[in-house]
This record gives sequence, structure tokens and C-alpha cells, in this order.
Amino acid sequence: QVQLVESGGGLVQSGGSLRLSCAASGFTINSYYMSWVRQAPGKGPEWVSTIDTGGHSTRYADSVKGRFTTSRDNAKNTVYLQMNSLKPEDTALYYCARVERAIGGGPPYEYDYWGQGTQVTVSS
Repeated sequence: QVQLVESGGGLVQSGGSLRLSCAASGFTINSYYMSWVRQAPGKGPEWVSTIDTGGHSTRYADSVKGRFTTSRDNAKNTVYLQMNSLKPEDTALYYCARVERAIGGGPPYEYDYWGQGTQVTVSS
């Protein structure tokens, strides 16, 4: 069955970096756009980034643009999120999700599968 497993989260100081991974199984990611979505405590989900099937086109939320980079390794069936210059407001549970449909070309996107999430905590 389809599974998405995130890893790489942790506790980091403000200004630090983390690299999240999302390992997919049960399907090949080269047929799908893939997104990262985060949810901070007490807040709703926030779209972070999306990468196209070939990895040539990426989109980012304004809140992370210039600091985060999403990439994919189709041979490893894995998607990544490199997060630099982290801020306390980046603290959240980070999910990867398979894009089912882009509404009007996206964002927003509709998702059909989600991972369990990996916690990122940025201390000030």
C-alpha cells in the first residue's frame, strides 16, 4: 500500500539548518507532484512547498521562500526539504503529501496520501 515516511526532524537553534526526508513506498514518486505541509501547535495546516514530477519546477510559500529548498531523488523514491536559516516560527509538525490535484494550477493542492509527520522545533 501507499506509504510516506518522514524523517530528519529535531531540535535546532534559530539560524540553524535541518534536512527532512520523505521516503515513499507502494508507488513511484516520478508520476506525482509532491508537497510539504506543516502544522504549528494550535494552528491549521500551512502549505510549505511543492515539486513537480521531474524536479524542475518548485513552488514555495512566501514564509519560507529563499530559506527552504525542496528536491527529489526519483531513483530513491524520496523527497527532501532542506531548511536553512530556521526561525522559531518554523516550529511545526512537517508532513509530506502526495498531490492528487492542483486547483487552478496550485496552490492550493488536494492531497490523497500523507505521512505521519516529523517534528521540527526551533529554539530562540
